[in-house]
Parts: sequence; C-alpha cells; structure tokens
Amino acid sequence: MCPDRAPLIAVLGSVNMDLVTTTERRPAPGETVLGTGFRLVPGGKGANQAIAAARSSGHTVEFLGAVGDDLFAAELRRVLADSGVGTGLLRTVAGPSGVAAIVVDGSGENSIIVVGGANATLTTLTAAELDVIAKADILLCQLEIPVPTVAAAARHARANGTMVMLNPSPAQPLPDELWANVDIAVVNSGEAEQLGGTLDKVTHLVITQGAAGATYRGPGGESQVPSPRVEVVDTTGAGDTFTGALAAAWHRGPERALAWASTAGALATTKLGASSSIPARADIAAALAGEQ
Repeated sequence: MCPDRAPLIAVLGSVNMDLVTTTERRPAPGETVLGTGFRLVPGGKGANQAIAAARSSGHTVEFLGAVGDDLFAAELRRVLADSGVGTGLLRTVAGPSGVAAIVVDGSGENSIIVVGGANATLTTLTAAELDVIAKADILLCQLEIPVPTVAAAARHARANGTMVMLNPSPAQPLPDELWANVDIAVVNSGEAEQLGGTLDKVTHLVITQGAAGATYRGPGGESQVPSPRVEVVDTTGAGDTFTGALAAAWHRGPERALAWASTAGALATTKLGASSSIPARADIAAALAGEQ
C-alpha cells in the first residue's frame, strides 16, 4: 500500500439494528430488573467497523453485506451512507434484517445477543463484490456472517494482493485455509486467550485491552500503545471502532495506526450506542494532540 495514497477499504460483514436497554445492573438468570432507557441504534460488527473506517479517515470505504425488507432496512442503509460508507453493493433480501439485543449496565459494560437475519444469507459472493475486494488495499472481515464466505473473500483477496484484516469475533475455530490468508488479526484479551496458539499463524497481531490500550506483535517486534483516559458511558462498539480506525490508518504503519485506533476506541465509550458513538477524524486528532 502506498503511504501517499488514500487506501480503498472493503468491509465484508454484518449490519444489525441494535435494541439497546440501559439499566443500573444486568439481571441474574430468572430475575427482572427495571430499565432506565431504551434506544434503537444501527450496529453490527461489519457496519460499525465500516463507519469507523470512514469517519476516522475520509477514505473510500465500500460495505459488502445485506439488509432485509423490514422496517429497519432503510435506516440501516441510510446511516451507512450518511457516514460516508459506499452502499452500492449492499444487498436487500427477503425477510428480517439482523438485530442485536443489548443490555448496558451502570458501569458501561454490556451483554449482547445477536440474531443474524439477512446477514445469514451471505453464503456466496457476487462478481461485483469480488471485483471490489480485488481492487481494495485492505479487506476487513468479522465472523457475524457465514465463515465459508469470509474464507472465500480472504482467499480472493490474497490472490489479488489485497491485505486481509480479520476480527475473529465471535471467536470460534476457523479453517487453516482462512488463517493462511489473514495478514492482520485484531482480537480482545478474551478472544486472544480462547484462540491461543492459532494466532501465531498471522504476521501482525493486535490485542485490544480496554482502558489499558492495545498490544502489537509483528515482524518488527512487540509494542504497547496506551489508551487515553475517558469517562466511560457505554463500551458497545468500542472494539469495532478501534478495528475500523486501525484499518483506515494501517498505511501509516502499525505504531501510528494503533495510537489512532486506541484513541478512537476510547472516545467511542463516552457515548451510548454503537454506530452513534463512533468519533470523527477531527475528534480523534484533537484527543491525540491533547495527550501529547
């Protein structure tokens, strides 16, 4: 990737409507608690990361995914487009869009249940989608769509010289062929523990550690990047914000990209919701300048 040229980022993944309930504490099994608020917020790991990549950089970001033909679809499509994400290849399929039921407690921690909906229909890639992947500088994927589709996209990307960044979440066993085509893996501490030695197969490994920042391991060695201190409101989407911003800044080199992404992820925790909390490029730059 040429550092003097703005990269093209292709994001293949999920788009959901998040049903966000806030409460002082999350209920124990069989318990009912009173909530303090409720919001509908567009989300999905793929969409969140695409929006973060676009907002944090202004680069060209193309989203490859699917929405249903329900009441949520138009809003999901609009939020992506309004954030500067290309939606020309976003499919509309019969049936419901993906949804996520999210409970956020008084400390900002969350519990999430995802129902795939239209995301589960992404079982093949069209010629137009393959063309975008081939032309992209980075293909960014997650695991809220069928894994064979992610593997096929990564294989096509590798064959065409496109760098592959994978956020293997939800963490699960993956075929060796997929790992063989991944250049950069981005995981949180829990996912790193669950995936273990599998992550040794990738050239670049980034592990997010919440308020502690992130660690990087690559050909040049290992490094730790701190996260700025913020007042946490909701951690939903913070990891996705980090990953999207990382993809957008990767052409600057891992160290600068991690500093940019850690700042973006921290800022995302200061507001409620996933896509609605993702900061703009100017906000990230201002926060970074304030830390120096």
